[in-house]
Amino acid sequence: MREPSGTHSPLEVLRVFLKLGLTSFGGPVAHIGYFREEFVVRRVWLDDASFSDLVALCQFLPGPASSQVGFSIGLIRAGYLGGLAAWTGFTLPSAIALLLFAYGANTLGGPVGLGLLHGLKLVAVAIVAQAVLGMVRTLCPDRQRASIAGAATLIVLFSTSSGSQIAAILLGGVVGLWLCRTPAPVSTGVIVVPVSRRAGIVSLVIFIFLLVGLPLVRGLGLAQGVALFDAFYRSGALVFGGGHVVLPLLRDAFVAPGWVSDDTFLAGYGAAQAIPGPLFTFAAYLGAVVGPSPHGATGAALGLIGIFLPGMLILVGTLPFWETFRTRAGAQAAMRGINAAVVGILGGALYNPVWTSSVRTTADFSVALIGFILLIMWRAPPLLVVVVGALAGVALAQTQLMNQ
Repeated sequence: MREPSGTHSPLEVLRVFLKLGLTSFGGPVAHIGYFREEFVVRRVWLDDASFSDLVALCQFLPGPASSQVGFSIGLIRAGYLGGLAAWTGFTLPSAIALLLFAYGANTLGGPVGLGLLHGLKLVAVAIVAQAVLGMVRTLCPDRQRASIAGAATLIVLFSTSSGSQIAAILLGGVVGLWLCRTPAPVSTGVIVVPVSRRAGIVSLVIFIFLLVGLPLVRGLGLAQGVALFDAFYRSGALVFGGGHVVLPLLRDAFVAPGWVSDDTFLAGYGAAQAIPGPLFTFAAYLGAVVGPSPHGATGAALGLIGIFLPGMLILVGTLPFWETFRTRAGAQAAMRGINAAVVGILGGALYNPVWTSSVRTTADFSVALIGFILLIMWRAPPLLVVVVGALAGVALAQTQLMNQ
């Protein structure tokens, strides 16, 4: 007989998720596989049907899907403190690693340091190309969704407005209601969580209040910390699909206003592929290197809380109502269109800034192509691709120095 939800120790949850945070390489899809092996097969905290239903919910919502699944498992196991313990254990190892890289990146100079950073940018080309290809296969399998993705790509590439990505997502949802209607899937699992409907409503109110209120406070120009937190919160609240999809949103929030240079942004993004844990911890790096104060450790903390908080709020707000909501065909159709638009937005980001700011020569293209083939055809771990790209970047820099 299964024990009631939320009756176990948060320390137990923290210990298990800390191990996962130190060892879970490979991105969101791989994280889901690690979670299933750990919590369904080995520890039997959930049955397979409930786990699948939980994954479906987190993929449906905006935010970091794998972190939301982990938070939900901790919530089910040990209540709200269990959810916090799961997030902390899974997030802190990679966040600390990226904070240390941010401090180290500021000291890199000369041909070797610049070559290393350029190699990481070329790794980002291969990683994002792999992500686009995988998402096209799963989220754009028909001509309707492929067309929505193509339209979204053109919108973000030709528009100079900072709201073009939001417009593309909204358009995808509207068109999806029209073109992407199919019978809604039948739920096979039941999620039992210690979250009341009242708590869910409060969580959704806080989510909306921050989403609307932070830009208003930011407009008053009272504190730069508010502007920084708002930029992270808005990115976390609007990203559907998680993982690499946050790249264009964060670039629009930080590179466009001049807070971070494109080179610094992409070097950190490349480094984020070398570590385990959620890709959203890239926010710790950005918060540390951002130009305006606060930065450093304070900026990193603001970045982590800001980018993860909206996804967790909307998850808690949705859990009590998920069983009823997921059966609605209109909601499913809109999400199919939104997911297709997200693929298009990421495709636009692959071209600009990832490709245009990194691939300048035939040698650059060769390094990116090798990384892409290693990922796609050889199924090489991202860590290996990062090492190969970094070493190739250093070699290219040394070659250019010798030819001068």
